[in-house]
Amino acid sequence: MIRLEPRTTPSRTLALLAPFAAVACALALAAIPLLAAGQNLFEAYGLMVKGAFGSAFAFSETLTRATPLILTGLAAAVAFRAKLWNIGGEGQFYLGALAAVIVGTGAVPGPAWVLVPLVLLAGASAGAIGLIGPAYLKTRFKTDEVVTTLLLNFIILLIVQMALQGWLKDPMSLGWPQSEPIVDEATLPALFEKYRVHAGLLVSLAAAAVITIVMRHTVLGFELRAVGENPDAARHAGISVNGTMLKAAAISGALAGLAGTSEVIGLKGYLTSDISPGFGYAGIVVAMLARLSPVGVVVSSIFIAGVFVGADSMSRAIGVSSYLADLVVALALLSVLVAGFSIRYRVRWLGLRGGEA
Repeated sequence: MIRLEPRTTPSRTLALLAPFAAVACALALAAIPLLAAGQNLFEAYGLMVKGAFGSAFAFSETLTRATPLILTGLAAAVAFRAKLWNIGGEGQFYLGALAAVIVGTGAVPGPAWVLVPLVLLAGASAGAIGLIGPAYLKTRFKTDEVVTTLLLNFIILLIVQMALQGWLKDPMSLGWPQSEPIVDEATLPALFEKYRVHAGLLVSLAAAAVITIVMRHTVLGFELRAVGENPDAARHAGISVNGTMLKAAAISGALAGLAGTSEVIGLKGYLTSDISPGFGYAGIVVAMLARLSPVGVVVSSIFIAGVFVGADSMSRAIGVSSYLADLVVALALLSVLVAGFSIRYRVRWLGLRGGEA
């Protein structure tokens, strides 16, 4: 017989090793379908690493893919830290992209030093609004934010699709549902010639630095941690739990909105309904793998991006489905959850009569 017991003092070493163990476990489990397909495991994983980090071009593509993941990962980390379960990063991503198109396609004329910050602010504001609503319902009526944020993803995507088929549709797109292009003055420049990585990466890294400072060295960061750890104790200490929850929602939604904005004005140049392959959902995996650490989010975003980029390269080289990347990401999330559980609880083996073995 076995019994689960809470750990009185969770091991710091175990907590530090948990993300690495989760990654190793995910890669080990993903090896099963590779072996079943008759592939050489070392060759397959070698091609994945080479495709993600083996050249300047490969690494630039990984950084390009990591840029929105850093922002959606930060969005999930901030919300989860306050026990606000934001599953709506995908919808907030699209709200930010939609706002970027509305402002950045010529509606507001001006030079780049005016338009770029204005578009970023519009995208962040749209994303924040997308989460403040569900957060208010949670604080006012105890509505489950997992349900509201998840369902809003589909509603927002339908609104975007409707806009792209209607008033936002580019008349020069030959019938393809996409928006008009962003004007040159509102676009983020490329960081390196001949590569797609753009200044959105700098925006995401700056956001990670700001969130790190806020969480570690400000009153707001203390309030977010306190509300997340024990809302009753935080309320007894004079912290406004509902107000802190709404602040967390505004920051989290703004970060997800920035992710959508940077994709539109930094990479694509216009909006389509499939601009995101699931950045909002992948951000949850990023945040959990990083154990809600802003610095860890940057590292785990590069890892997850490398898995996606490397899996695409590997699939072209040996004919293995690129969906292996989705499998690795899903297994990484499950492994992180199991690792987190093992940090808080230990397994006690008992004898057949209930005594300790």
